Amino acid sequence: MARFPLRNLRLRPGEEHRETLSVRIEPLRFGGEEYAATPKDVPTELVVQRASSGDVFRLRFRTRLDGPCMRCLAPAGIDVDVDAQEYEARDPEGDDELRSEYVVDGELDVGAWARDLVSLSVPDQILCRPDCAGLCPVCGKDLNVEPHEHPEAAVDPRWAALEALRADSDD
Repeated sequence: MARFPLRNLRLRPGEEHRETLSVRIEPLRFGGEEYAATPKDVPTELVVQRASSGDVFRLRFRTRLDGPCMRCLAPAGIDVDVDAQEYEARDPEGDDELRSEYVVDGELDVGAWARDLVSLSVPDQILCRPDCAGLCPVCGKDLNVEPHEHPEAAVDPRWAALEALRADSDD
């Protein structure tokens, strides 16, 4: 279910409605790589609370994103716990900051909200392990499997004068 109809709810201020939904989270792309949510249909708890001036929405779920490690391209995954709230004012003339972009024509777009929440919960890097060494910048081998070093490349003779200046400054 991607949308939840709000018009059918007959709530008074202070009342709430709880619903368990199955939300499909489409794969995300980071750095040209695809990260898929597991399971595809995520069990989600939606709570709608009626306030005197609008509605408060709360969304809670847990999922896992699986894809390639951002350093070595090996399989990697992270667990994502989401617990978020959104407010929608009932006054159509009110401030835009009090309106939710996920409420359109009396329906809450739970799918888009859930996908945005997952993408905002992702850390800077998705790694196969915290100490991932990555790929060798010279030969491209996985440094986790085969740690190695390459001898320093010879200096281009056109840069020899600058190299001599650097060596003098190091002394």
